[in-house]
Amino acid sequence: MIKPISGTLFFIIFLITLSVASPLSAQEEQQAEAEEGSIITFWPFFDYRESPRQGFRNLSLLGPLFKFQRTGETEVTAVRPFFYRTGETSDDTARTAYLYPLASTETWPDGKYLQVLQLFQKRTPLPGEVERRGTMLFPFYISGTSEKHGHYVSVFPFYGDIYDRFWKDEYHYVLFPLYGRTVKKGTETRNYLYPFFSLINGEKESGFQFWPLYGQAEKEGVYRKRFALWPIYLQEEQGLDTDSPTRKFYLFPFYTSSISKKRTEKHYLWPFLGYVSDSDKKLEERDYFWPFVVTVRGESRNMDRYLPFYSEDRRKNSLKRWYLWPFYSHQELTSDSYQLERNRVLFFLYSDATETWTVDGATRSKVALWPLFTYQSDERGVKTVSFPAPVEPILNKEGIENSWAPLWRLYIQKWNDAGDSAVSFLWNLYWHENRRDGLAYEFFPFISYRSEKQRTDLALLKGFIRYRKHNESNELRFLWLPFGLEWGKPVMPDQRKPGMDIRSGP
Repeated sequence: MIKPISGTLFFIIFLITLSVASPLSAQEEQQAEAEEGSIITFWPFFDYRESPRQGFRNLSLLGPLFKFQRTGETEVTAVRPFFYRTGETSDDTARTAYLYPLASTETWPDGKYLQVLQLFQKRTPLPGEVERRGTMLFPFYISGTSEKHGHYVSVFPFYGDIYDRFWKDEYHYVLFPLYGRTVKKGTETRNYLYPFFSLINGEKESGFQFWPLYGQAEKEGVYRKRFALWPIYLQEEQGLDTDSPTRKFYLFPFYTSSISKKRTEKHYLWPFLGYVSDSDKKLEERDYFWPFVVTVRGESRNMDRYLPFYSEDRRKNSLKRWYLWPFYSHQELTSDSYQLERNRVLFFLYSDATETWTVDGATRSKVALWPLFTYQSDERGVKTVSFPAPVEPILNKEGIENSWAPLWRLYIQKWNDAGDSAVSFLWNLYWHENRRDGLAYEFFPFISYRSEKQRTDLALLKGFIRYRKHNESNELRFLWLPFGLEWGKPVMPDQRKPGMDIRSGP
């Protein structure tokens, strides 16, 4: 048995249908939409905007929760915060975030990459390509293919073989930490009950350790090192095959030294007194109760640090200052093609940054006051203000902007130097768009207005009373009726040039 439509639902459908009824004539409306675009809204259920001349259309459902957008060859689909997908129809590629930053995928015509918190990773290779990385659920399962050793698998902590990954040439283990073996550049290290006991072997190389009691290792003509009661006693000689070998001696914390032809570093009763002299970098450093009092003097770097009162670190292309750390900091970065200037108060409580690309004169800036607002000005000169900003000042990430920020962003405004502007409040409960050739705004359900060149459309209560004007032709309708009072001189639709592009919405 089919249940009748409730009176409330019928009334909503009736309002939606009549609030977008055709204007002065069907032919005129079709041409107007084809040239100027269309806007159909019924807050908060849906918001549809289209600009054919820009190849743009956007449908938002239930405020920012559902979004379907296409701009040129770029398609965006979102179910916030669970799903956000951006695809390019030109090359059949796509990127998708699932509950960012939990998981994401990247797809291309012949392959796919999947990751979950960077712990699980799986890549599908191109046709004919041997997959090197395989699948990873770190650290429990790792697989891949080595060009030299072939396929490998690691099932932690039971058994595993891994090649050419994680900064080593080989990893082998059984019931970790009971037994493990690593190989790097010909040096083999066997670990038993890691990290307590190990043996080292290589070409003219040997060593052992029973950590933290004692350990020693040596490679003839390359290095010698030993420790006892780590980290209290340490003695090393490194780079014996170079023209500037380094000798280290630690009797921690009473005295430590690291001496070579180019660099001398000594500390007495660490961290109370320290001294560094680097002839290669042509600088000297003195530390007093490190890191609170530090001075550096050199050709490429000068630093004065008296924490928490004041700190200045000046290098060839950069400058960092702190006043009453961590209250206020100032940073500068300069190069031939790029400049950055940033100020911060209490790290992320307040920050402002300006970036300049000197070659093309482009500038980008951002101001954030946590958790109240963010202000941005991009390279095109488009300014944006949004409120509130509980996360953006701390994590300035594209994934936050796409998947999360629209959910809590109650107010957003954009404008440029040409006079174009757009405002949205409560996910388009009230929105306002102003372009050089038109104006449109709506405060649901009381009033909506749109004016473009010679065309004007004013509606009260979503069309309960509606006034339209095109050139010298006027029309007034009541009660959502498809007809009304007409006066003035009727005209045929003219061949107008493209008008404004309405793009408000979450």
